[in-house]
Amino acid sequence: MDDIYSARILSHAGNVTRLGVLENADASASAHSRLCGSRLTVYVRMSGGKVSDFSHEVKACALGQASSAIMAGTVIGATPDEIRQARTQMRAMLKEGGDGPDGRFAEMRSLLPVKDYPARHASVMLTFDALVTALDTLDGLSHDEKEDAGHDV
Repeated sequence: MDDIYSARILSHAGNVTRLGVLENADASASAHSRLCGSRLTVYVRMSGGKVSDFSHEVKACALGQASSAIMAGTVIGATPDEIRQARTQMRAMLKEGGDGPDGRFAEMRSLLPVKDYPARHASVMLTFDALVTALDTLDGLSHDEKEDAGHDV
């Protein structure tokens, strides 16, 4: 258990940024881990096919806070494809022995010790799950709705 609560992980958990509701967000979504009770809601604004602003409301355990903090510090400028790929790599790291996310999301690899604690996987994945749900919501908008929301089409 000491591995999953390392100084590095606890430092991330104690330094969550971009907290609160993002006014005029293009999309938002929530995720919840039934096992530990962690909850979060993400808000995202897109411009030019990339995340231009992001915020979140985080009520999570230390591991959920750590992954949320890393997301907040790295997501600006990311494309939806990068985010989805990082989610897939994160899940593979936790469940299949994968290397974990690379590029802008490489710091998520600091959560590698969580792989040995399957009950904790959901809280680490919350930030990805909520963000991808929000992005999926945007993908479902019609062309006119995207223009009304200020998206580049």
